[in-house]
Amino acid sequence: MGDKAHTHPGAAGRATAADHPTSVRNVVLVGHSGSGKTTLVEALALTAGAVNRAGRVEDGGCVSDYDEMERRQQRSVQLSLVPVEWDGIKINLLDTPGYADFVGELRAGLRAADAALFVVSASDGVDGSTRMVWEECAAVGMPRAIVITHLEAARADFEEMTRICAEAFGGDDPDAVLPLYLPLHGPPAPDGHAPVTGLVGLLTRKLFDYASGERAESEPGEEQLPQLEEARSMLIEGIISESEDETLMERYLGGEQVDVKTLIEDLERAVARGVFFPVLAAAPASDGARQGLGTVELLELITRGFPTPLERAAPRVTTPEGAGRELRMCDPEESLVAEVVKTSSDPYVGRISLVRLFSGTLRADQTVHVSGHGLADRGHEDHDVEERIGALSTPFGKQQRPVTHVIAGDLACVAKLSRAETGDTLSARDDPLLMAPWEMPDPLLPLAIEAHSKPDEDKLSQGLARLVAEDPTMRLEHNQDTHQVVLWCLGEAHADVALERLRSRYGVQVDVVPHRVSLRETFGGRAAGRGRHVKQSGGHGQYAICEIEVEPLPGGSGIEFVDKVVGGAVPRQFIPSVEKGVRAQAAKGVAAGHPLIDVRITLLDGKAHSVDSSDAAFQTAGALALREAAAEARIHLLEPVAEVSVLVGDDYVGAVMSDLSGRRGKVLGTEQTSGGRTLIRAEVPEIEIGRYAVDLRSLSHGTARFDRRYARHEPMPAQVAERLREEVRMAS
Repeated sequence: MGDKAHTHPGAAGRATAADHPTSVRNVVLVGHSGSGKTTLVEALALTAGAVNRAGRVEDGGCVSDYDEMERRQQRSVQLSLVPVEWDGIKINLLDTPGYADFVGELRAGLRAADAALFVVSASDGVDGSTRMVWEECAAVGMPRAIVITHLEAARADFEEMTRICAEAFGGDDPDAVLPLYLPLHGPPAPDGHAPVTGLVGLLTRKLFDYASGERAESEPGEEQLPQLEEARSMLIEGIISESEDETLMERYLGGEQVDVKTLIEDLERAVARGVFFPVLAAAPASDGARQGLGTVELLELITRGFPTPLERAAPRVTTPEGAGRELRMCDPEESLVAEVVKTSSDPYVGRISLVRLFSGTLRADQTVHVSGHGLADRGHEDHDVEERIGALSTPFGKQQRPVTHVIAGDLACVAKLSRAETGDTLSARDDPLLMAPWEMPDPLLPLAIEAHSKPDEDKLSQGLARLVAEDPTMRLEHNQDTHQVVLWCLGEAHADVALERLRSRYGVQVDVVPHRVSLRETFGGRAAGRGRHVKQSGGHGQYAICEIEVEPLPGGSGIEFVDKVVGGAVPRQFIPSVEKGVRAQAAKGVAAGHPLIDVRITLLDGKAHSVDSSDAAFQTAGALALREAAAEARIHLLEPVAEVSVLVGDDYVGAVMSDLSGRRGKVLGTEQTSGGRTLIRAEVPEIEIGRYAVDLRSLSHGTARFDRRYARHEPMPAQVAERLREEVRMAS
């Protein structure tokens, strides 16, 4: 694999719709920010003849990171599709962001792909988040390969990095992570570093020299053979151990020479089955060169070793009502099943949906059923509508290249689906179907926003709706208690992108304001109050007097109203009026403007007038009585407490538990899990974890994750309550 000579760059240029699922490969590039994924995509596009120089489409424009925001931030913030062709195979390269805030884009890429390239920088190594993604891929059996980049770095060591990858990714079988090639070093530079100028193929013992800017094949020198043979033996044993031919290892150990063709075929099968993970090296082409180091080998690995869409087990398909449905998946003649893996907005074209077809054929101007279920908690209402799709196209940088149809297994862009959101299913009009959305991370960083001006206020609602339709890892909340609009994000960079998109795409300027948690009030002891509402202003007057007693109840009791009036002091028809009045006042709060909870309010006595008493008068009297009782009592401020579960590497357990304690948290227990991680369960006041998504990432170097859910409200410590009241006074 990768040892076939090429005298030309491949089937060049403009990738079109594939004609059969076997001629498609869907590959997602995974790696931490700065590992070189985008540079590698552009190098592969150059080698395949899709661009005329590094990163540039033939008629202008970058193939990846073409968005203005990405160029300004100098990092990927969204999923990008770059299709290329090699030896008659269409390769859909899915470039994903490496920064943790954009893990939703990564998960979309994993959903759309059938195999993954893990890009590892020789200067940075393997980080914790990359290991976690590897484990996710392993859990579903996704085929993987490893590409080591940045070999030009001063202390880059391919052999050492291969060893690190075997430890990080090999698990119980590090021999399943082995190189297919060894780097060939040129003369040392003045700083002593010898640049990598070529590769030596371990299976065929061929040398591939890239020093001239194009791949040239030759025989390795005598001085290279000892190192080559040692690595070759390890590779052969690794391949044979994963072979489906159980007699092959015995024959090999018995001295039988296994021919190269058999080894390559076994290697390809082992890679496609997700049981062997080859390590390769790659570097971008130098100025004027047509091929980057290792790019031909990578393209051959993808086309010959990675599975076709036919070999992927598709997600479960049901009717919109939930009934199971069996389909011959990835059959162009079957009923249509496609999934929207990304939604974006173009200022000229409008909404564009990137879709992955799992079954059937999609044609331009076709009417489809759009179904979205299961994301109601993210602000996405369940919907089933019919829409006529606009043009079909294949993206390449900023360009959209028209195609007439797309078959099962391929990816393409659909224009003008006004109701389709990320995660939705497209199916046949007369055979509506639904795919369960992929697992998406919970957004746990709140961003409270307000419209900057009246014109912005008019556009804010629509802008936010479009934003969450594009990105289901955001959650929109209209908090009824604090009256704030809150956009829940995955981190600060995610929040920055949301604000920038509101401004640049939708013309909405917003101000970020402090996020407020939903506080409550309750009585600290028993108290009495008298409400007197008597007014005579000529004509019909108002007359209502009531006396109440308030006492605290256990947490979670709510508000209990008890009638103990005797002798008809308050006429029966007005008792519900008193209750309505005290409940309305309780909802407004009695001290700091937060809802009152967990009290029993007992109506003891009162007075009425035969003419001037009314429903409205007794409602007012009830509210006045509750306020008077509050003035005479100790009012406790209650804060929400969350149950927090933190999954963290064992090395950071102590630091995380100490940090939780510093947030007034109570650690409930720990539990050892697989992979050298610990699950910490704690209860923490919500006011203390507003920025925990950011702080935990910093504390654990991006290797920990957490979830939270509301547990209850409980009294806030007096000093904290006083500090909060002081902040409110200063703000007002």
